[in-house]
Amino acid sequence: MNRRGWRVTQWIFAVAIVVVAGRSVVANWSRLATQPVEWRIAPLFIAAALLLTWAMYLVLVEAWRVMLAGWGETIGLWPAARIWTVSSLGKYVPGQVWAIAGMAVMAQRAGIAAWAATSSSILLQGLAVGTGAAVLGATGVSLLEGQVPAVRTILVVLVALSAAGVALLLWPPFVRRVLGIFRTELRGGAVPAFGNILFGALANLLAWLGYGFGLWLLARGLFAAAPLSLPQAIGAFTASYLAGFLAFGIPDGLVVREAVFVGMTQATLGGPTALALALASRLLRKFAQCGAAAPFLLTSPERTRAHT
Repeated sequence: MNRRGWRVTQWIFAVAIVVVAGRSVVANWSRLATQPVEWRIAPLFIAAALLLTWAMYLVLVEAWRVMLAGWGETIGLWPAARIWTVSSLGKYVPGQVWAIAGMAVMAQRAGIAAWAATSSSILLQGLAVGTGAAVLGATGVSLLEGQVPAVRTILVVLVALSAAGVALLLWPPFVRRVLGIFRTELRGGAVPAFGNILFGALANLLAWLGYGFGLWLLARGLFAAAPLSLPQAIGAFTASYLAGFLAFGIPDGLVVREAVFVGMTQATLGGPTALALALASRLLRKFAQCGAAAPFLLTSPERTRAHT
């Protein structure tokens, strides 16, 4: 495909994603407006939640750059942000492979080896699941102890298993085996150094905490009474996001995330407020994702490379 054809394809894809996301936003907003909750709009809290979400995106973009450096590939922050944010829109398409596939294609056009981009993305997603499970284990007790009698024991085991999983991803032979399962080419059999993978783990850990903090801010920006503590917000966000991510074949974990979130928080917030917050959180994430990608969709790759 020539350059012009690629640009046309990119714009068609972008328009399709915006249409799908827009329809979902309208549907969610209609449901949100009918919920019997006591609203209290505080724009500064909502703006802070949005800015914090974008900051966490930047953290994860930097983690991807560091992981790429572990394969001997270098890319500037601005073009890396373009690839990461635009390809992330692929999560709205059924299946979890489209975002990774889009990242590989865009990275290759930016001069980065497709195999390195794919391998980095797979490793970071593995680290995201492992660190997310650890965060859930550390923060989910107060949300689940009334529903699951043995929750403390279960969450301790979850933390131990997630720690073991992350530790395995720091071990080169295991990384090679994991990437082999995905039939990812490894030139020379090399894998990123311990420090690169550790940075990816810490970046994902920070992102989970940041996203949960953003949810806590959002609750205070929308409701007159939102008795959700910061650890509870972190635990509920992490559990619902992981459930949606692991629900393979469902675009962006639609419905799955909301169901898990409401199940975990309705005892604290009440059913209507829990559902309203779940839908509001999805709206915020959609706005953040589309807003982060918009500047790159409106500029050409050549102008993006000029910022390297």
